[in-house]
Amino acid sequence: MNDKEKKLSNYIDSLNAERKPSEHGSEIELSEMEELFETVRIMRSLKEPSIPEDEYSKRLADGINKQLLKEKGLNKPRKRWYYGIASAAAAAALIIALNTVGPVNRTNMVYAMERAFKGIKAYHGVLEIVETNSEGKSTTQSKVEVWADKEGRYYVKGLQGSQKDLITANDGQKKWQIQPKEKEVEVFTAFPDPYSFTFEIGKEIEDIKNAVKTEIIGEDAVAGRDAVIMEVTPQGGNSYKIWIDKETKMPLQKQSAMEYSLQYTVRYTDIDFTEAVPKELLVFNVPKGFKEIDTKPEQVINSLEEAKEIVRFNPKLVENMPNTFIQDSISVISDKKVVKLNYISKDNNKNVIVLQKRSSEKFKPDSMASLGKIGNNIAEVQSPVQVEKGVLQGGGAYTGVTGISSIRWQQDGFEYAVVGEGSLEELTLFIKGLTNDRVELLSKDQSLDKPQVKVHVDLKVEEGDQKNADAGHSPWKLDPAFVAQVFVSLKIFPEGIQGEYPIRYEEIKVIKNNGKEAVVEISGDKTPIRKVYLQRLIRQDNTGIWTVVGYNLIGY
Repeated sequence: MNDKEKKLSNYIDSLNAERKPSEHGSEIELSEMEELFETVRIMRSLKEPSIPEDEYSKRLADGINKQLLKEKGLNKPRKRWYYGIASAAAAAALIIALNTVGPVNRTNMVYAMERAFKGIKAYHGVLEIVETNSEGKSTTQSKVEVWADKEGRYYVKGLQGSQKDLITANDGQKKWQIQPKEKEVEVFTAFPDPYSFTFEIGKEIEDIKNAVKTEIIGEDAVAGRDAVIMEVTPQGGNSYKIWIDKETKMPLQKQSAMEYSLQYTVRYTDIDFTEAVPKELLVFNVPKGFKEIDTKPEQVINSLEEAKEIVRFNPKLVENMPNTFIQDSISVISDKKVVKLNYISKDNNKNVIVLQKRSSEKFKPDSMASLGKIGNNIAEVQSPVQVEKGVLQGGGAYTGVTGISSIRWQQDGFEYAVVGEGSLEELTLFIKGLTNDRVELLSKDQSLDKPQVKVHVDLKVEEGDQKNADAGHSPWKLDPAFVAQVFVSLKIFPEGIQGEYPIRYEEIKVIKNNGKEAVVEISGDKTPIRKVYLQRLIRQDNTGIWTVVGYNLIGY
């Protein structure tokens, strides 16, 4: 081994031993060896960082402590309170250091995903959905091509399965779906958009961030990429696993728990990160021979004066709205005479719409909604939205369970709705700016009286019913009115209900609901029960089932 080879070997050995080589920065070596040393350092930087030994934390804290004391001339222990300051600074530095050089953990990974996604503009990939039974047999249900950006625009095309060739797109102004089998193009509004596509990366990261618990449980490879496996326990529902790309920190695969002998895996078999969704994919067109179906004709206008000419009433504007939002546009749903004010946050991440029209019928809150008050008026509060009939009857209708919140009420002959991705606190500011009234949403202080007759509850049975509802098999248990209807009907026919329910759904009215407890009033002449009391015993959110805990007989 010649002299140069020996120097290079010693340099590599020092780096591998986590020591600074004596040759590093030497003026003697700069001329002929520095280029080789630089190459070695670059190659060495690709290696995973070494985990400090057990005593490293203590030595680091002691070292920082001594250095701070020395710099302040406090190397003599005369004033004890200076030691506290130095120790606190050392502890803070220690926390930063350990989170920087330590192994991958839950907090680091979630933070890394958030930071990485901020740098993403758009992505393109192929999604595969696989069903696996209890015997381990897997079947590919479908494959779709996905283009999406951070502004909420997307293009999704079915490649395989029952939705082959089906195209769904949202350009931020409108949403449309091209259905080749029916030769139809259905047109929707861009927002609210309750369904975009399965495994949207931004939403998955947000769900992980808001989870009750996350834990890294292993490593694997997905689509040729090294990945970390994380187990996620969400606010509602069962735990699931998600695979996160080590390099890009983006979610690549998601696997549900095995339920009713079935397990679903959604994975990107191919994914790339790009600058934008191709413009031609987001250009609306109706293929030759197809019929356009506009589900909600909406006309964008320039001012409230134009809106007034169309709807024949004076629309209200939101005054003193949150300073993080700006007004984006004004539109009118012409056939329903609904005025729609569109607001967007300054960072383009949130949308809020304010809908208003003349009242055409008596206000009836959705039975699955909580009840609040705006001034002296009852308000329907859904957070998140769970509706089939629409947020504003006759306008703004959409279906599904979303991350969107909605407040709807009637006041002075008009019906209003505020719908958006903001928090309830932000939406409250919009309502106050529209009405200048007192707003009470999801009040936990609603006084619920006690039932005359208490009902025994088997919590194990309720836990089983909750799992059924989570799997989509008992959705009626999420509706307190429906639960009360079944309960009272079984009181009338304890041996079982034959044919129609003796208590009609129209005879049931939710009179109190604070999100955790509810009281339902029963009318009609067939019922022996006037009030039914219910609670969410297993889970206190919109995914929780309702359980009857008591009732009042007629005359009580």
